[in-house]
Amino acid sequence: MANILIGGAWPYANGSLHLGRLASLLPGDVLARYFRAKGEKVLYVSGSDCHGTPVAVQAIQEGVTPRDIADRYHGEFVDCFTQLGFTYDLYTRTDQPFHHQVVRDLFAALVSSGYLYRKTTLQTYCETDQRFLPDRYVEGTCPVCGSRARGDQCDACSTLLDPSDLTEKTCKLCGHPPVERPTEHFYLALSKLQSELEEYASSARGWSDNAVQLTKRYLEEGLQDRAATRDLTWGVDVPVEGYEDKKIYVWVEAVSGYLSASKQWAAETGGDWKPFWLDGPEKLTAYYVHGKDNIPFHTLVWPALLMGAGGYHLPDRILSCEYMTLEGKKFSTSRNWAVWVPDLLTRYQPDSIRYFLIANGPEKRDTDFSWREFIHSHNGELLGAFGNFVNRTLAFLNNSFGGVVPEGDVEEEWRVSIEKLYEEAGALLEKGHLKEALELIFGWIRRANKFFDERKPWVQIKENREACGATLSGCVQLIANFASLLNPFLPFSCEKIRGFLGLGQPGWRWITVPAGRELADVALLFERIDTRRIEEETRLLEKRAVTPE
Repeated sequence: MANILIGGAWPYANGSLHLGRLASLLPGDVLARYFRAKGEKVLYVSGSDCHGTPVAVQAIQEGVTPRDIADRYHGEFVDCFTQLGFTYDLYTRTDQPFHHQVVRDLFAALVSSGYLYRKTTLQTYCETDQRFLPDRYVEGTCPVCGSRARGDQCDACSTLLDPSDLTEKTCKLCGHPPVERPTEHFYLALSKLQSELEEYASSARGWSDNAVQLTKRYLEEGLQDRAATRDLTWGVDVPVEGYEDKKIYVWVEAVSGYLSASKQWAAETGGDWKPFWLDGPEKLTAYYVHGKDNIPFHTLVWPALLMGAGGYHLPDRILSCEYMTLEGKKFSTSRNWAVWVPDLLTRYQPDSIRYFLIANGPEKRDTDFSWREFIHSHNGELLGAFGNFVNRTLAFLNNSFGGVVPEGDVEEEWRVSIEKLYEEAGALLEKGHLKEALELIFGWIRRANKFFDERKPWVQIKENREACGATLSGCVQLIANFASLLNPFLPFSCEKIRGFLGLGQPGWRWITVPAGRELADVALLFERIDTRRIEEETRLLEKRAVTPE
């Protein structure tokens, strides 16, 4: 039995989740469900990033406190994740005392080890607002690609930045150009860890290709030390005398949330966090699941913090998805060009959402969400393939065998193939190839539908009732195993099937439904979505969008 840590990205608690963001989070739950079914010990943690600059900016714009904003969206996130079936062992938030203490302890350890040092530099200051500006409060032109960028990172080319790197700088709060004033801060000595991080990255296995390439680029350019504190009023206090008016920078404390959430889980449940963070006799694998914009913080910054503190297990698998667009255009929260998850959940099944985001999501390349593809995906694959096989089999059993599983078993060739499917799909999941694993399983579902058609139970029932019973019994065995194989992806539908067949919790091995078992409360897994909804949803999206000035 192995220990599996799964760290899901921490969404900023400054606005509702949109579908593009959800696409980067969902793989974490798929992995957690798979490893639990396999029998491994899993710790799956995440939470809401309540201290990020976006939260503070939103609070200023609304005239409320940052905590008001964080409370609103953290509650909304929890509700969405619950409806979508996410199985976090702990979903917490960064503005909790427990998180603050763990971050301060880690910061103090880094100061003691010499990986955090003091340095006086010029920092952007807004004379209109009379305050130093955090990096995300500064906007300007990226010196690398010329795109509009924030003071911490350019989304267009993924370059890590400081506000001083930008040209044509403006204050995000008032729009005026800032000036520069001297201020003292702690800096993380990333350059001091260059060789260690190069060795770590070169030996990495199981990283998404974009993580490999971007990390290689940063290392070849040479790592620059980065400020670890900022002149802020909202965040985690710096545990150093004389720094009472400063906070620990969010990019340090947010990634530290993986460790603090693990320790908080242990404190609240009586569990032990150490096997998931410290190497021991049991195998330990740490997965980190996020979008490509977070790559350097998970492949360089977080490993540097762990190296500097000493003794912690470094990330093993980096699953960093690409971007998802919407009807061919980039998601834009400011223009309201987005499909908002709370709204989507009021009209569509969570399994339909989960299926689309894995089968058509940006796992390895940029992909597009369109209402046409979403609805055809539901009708064609979930309903037309999976739902069709389950419903036609169980309906026939109800009508012709009184809802009782007849004598018979799946043919040996099928059993061997499905047992192999468990192995192959599991191997793909462990490598982070979720889309390929899902496609592989659905390939066998289509074969099962073909098997049903070829056996023609509607003809067999008239000519040879025993042969018909054997056909249907074999199909029931396949349904039971498909429900186990698809549970990581489609938990709600698979739970329904287990209810139909009287099965317990899913495992990751062949399962048999005994003859004589009576079906219970069989119902349709999926309803067809009227294709007229495509035009309705597209029109509503365009109507809600804000035209750029």
